[in-house]
Amino acid sequence: MSTPVQAPAGQQPAESAGRRAIWLSIAALAMTFMLPAAGLVMALFAIVAGIRAVPLLKAAGKPTGVTAGGIAVAAVALALSVATTGMQLYLMNENSAYQECMKSAGTVSSQGECFVQFKEAAQKKLPPDVLELIGATRP
Repeated sequence: MSTPVQAPAGQQPAESAGRRAIWLSIAALAMTFMLPAAGLVMALFAIVAGIRAVPLLKAAGKPTGVTAGGIAVAAVALALSVATTGMQLYLMNENSAYQECMKSAGTVSSQGECFVQFKEAAQKKLPPDVLELIGATRP
């Protein structure tokens, strides 16, 4: 029976830690757009994995650029997910009313009325420029 060939000590865990950090950060960015709260958690995992990978890569003499990029992408995902989750929580009542209105809307014009009601309710809570910034206005 032959023994498996192993990488030199410290090389394999360092390389896999760097790859793990970048993949987690990409997943965090994707999750931010689908489920912002899950993106927040995933971004935190990605940042921790990246920070833990840097010393391993340096000790193995490997470049840390990919891991640093993963940390940067995870930081962007974290900022986006915090902002999105915060906005969802802040406008929770308005969003619930909008969802209920859309359930009972049978025509396109009644759906438009639901949007107008949501926009007016959100404008009462938000500064005037925020809705334009997030693109919640219709031409």
